[in-house]
Amino acid sequence: MSAARPGDAAWPWARTWSGRLEEARVEGNALRGNRLGDPFRRPLWVYLPPGYDEEPGRRYPSIYVLQGYLGQVDMWRNRAALWPTFPEMLDALFAGDEAPPPPPCIVILVDAWTSLGGSQFLDSPATGRYHTYLCQDVVPWVDAHYRTLAAREHRGVTGHSSGGYGAMVSAMLRPDLFAGFASHAGDALFELCYLPEFPMAVRALRDAYEGSYDRFWRDFRSRLPFTRPHDHTLFEIYAMAACYSAEPDGTVLLPFEPATGRLVPEVWERWLAWDPVRMVPRHAAALRSLRAVYLDAGRADDYYLDLGAEAVRRELVAAGVTEIAFELFEGGHGHIAYRYPLAIRYLAERLAPR
Repeated sequence: MSAARPGDAAWPWARTWSGRLEEARVEGNALRGNRLGDPFRRPLWVYLPPGYDEEPGRRYPSIYVLQGYLGQVDMWRNRAALWPTFPEMLDALFAGDEAPPPPPCIVILVDAWTSLGGSQFLDSPATGRYHTYLCQDVVPWVDAHYRTLAAREHRGVTGHSSGGYGAMVSAMLRPDLFAGFASHAGDALFELCYLPEFPMAVRALRDAYEGSYDRFWRDFRSRLPFTRPHDHTLFEIYAMAACYSAEPDGTVLLPFEPATGRLVPEVWERWLAWDPVRMVPRHAAALRSLRAVYLDAGRADDYYLDLGAEAVRRELVAAGVTEIAFELFEGGHGHIAYRYPLAIRYLAERLAPR
């Protein structure tokens, strides 16, 4: 991406939007009564492409965008110096600022934040029914309020990191809703992306909290968040356990012994059952039915998700999936928002009416 110039998307006061962004609120019936007490009324942002208002009889494919861990929808307005925001990138893409635009689509920015930082877009008794929320609350609401092509052949899902994970899993679990997905460094190959943090968490619990997560939570909630060195690791590992290995009563089971870090096999197996690498063979028929699969990651991804993406790709090929775009690029896990429009274009071209 070139340096910003007046008139670029990175100069928002000079840009005239070609499409528009609407902000709505959705009643998440699936989230009512969630154990964390998080809101069930959620913000939802909907990008409408150029021409939407001028062609009232036209219907459009829809692409759902899922955020990474610790993401909530209003963060899409956060701006890095000299970079456009993602909504501005969307508008530039469909306006054809730098290249011929893809087929126009409605793009939906979904909020699935929890007070543990994220939901992995799964149903869990510890966090809430966020997979159900996406599939049974959000998708029908969008189809009822906007001129979508309300068939699975014209609906896709994409995301980065935990959002990329959610995109992969959503397409596998609900091929009746989604005909394509894109994952930017989505969580995969759990023994590489999660295991390295387990001993870090054990040492942090031992040295600062007498081995107790309860002590950690009391301390964490008494001060500004993420102001101590291991806050993020302890917070995230617990959040992942809440998504992957919660008991029906909401009790969160850790996949390791807090005193030693030794794996608890029966709990770790519950995590592995949600690993996309392990899920692909179980959902091979659903994946073969998709119109589009897009995977990418930075070669220096901080969580080894480049290796996870390669492992997912190999399982997809073994399962007989043929429509796969795959790329490893120079970069790490963060600062890759410029990749997002590439996936949107790929999905838009393949979900458009044929």
